Amino acid sequence: MEGVIHIPAGERGVIRLFALAMPPEQAAFLKEPGALAQVLGIKVLDMDQVEIFPVTDLEDVGLTGYLTEGCGVPRAQVEEDREMLQALEGHVLLIRSRAFAGAETRLTPAEQITLMGTYGERQTDWNAPPATAESAKPHSAPKLSPRQARTKARRIGAALFAVVMLLAALLVWVLAG
Repeated sequence: MEGVIHIPAGERGVIRLFALAMPPEQAAFLKEPGALAQVLGIKVLDMDQVEIFPVTDLEDVGLTGYLTEGCGVPRAQVEEDREMLQALEGHVLLIRSRAFAGAETRLTPAEQITLMGTYGERQTDWNAPPATAESAKPHSAPKLSPRQARTKARRIGAALFAVVMLLAALLVWVLAG
């Protein structure tokens, strides 16, 4: 089926850029509850993850700067489409993956809405070298004998009791004085 945009289930970190070939009043109407979802052919859309604005609002930053600096798209991805992005006029629509709440979705946009590009947001690198220190291994702390554990617990309890009694005595002294 031509014109269908498939959003896979669980998609994260993707931004889709659409050109809106419509008058400014119609583009502004798309911000109304349910209007954009309807023209995209879906039932629900999280509007907090959607942006609709005229390209002229970006002034000197431009669409390429907004995508890289404002949306976190790697510069290399945007450079491939630089000429097309600079040539865009009128209103644009940005939709982040989170707008679909992780559900598999099929967009069938109205003919005035054209997909111009799909970009991936910068991902956090969660890789780290493995911890090799002996103390990082599970259950590597020295085991206390039951007698040592009881003694340690009694010391901690006695210290806490002393602190509480000292504070109570201090409070009585302040109130009496």
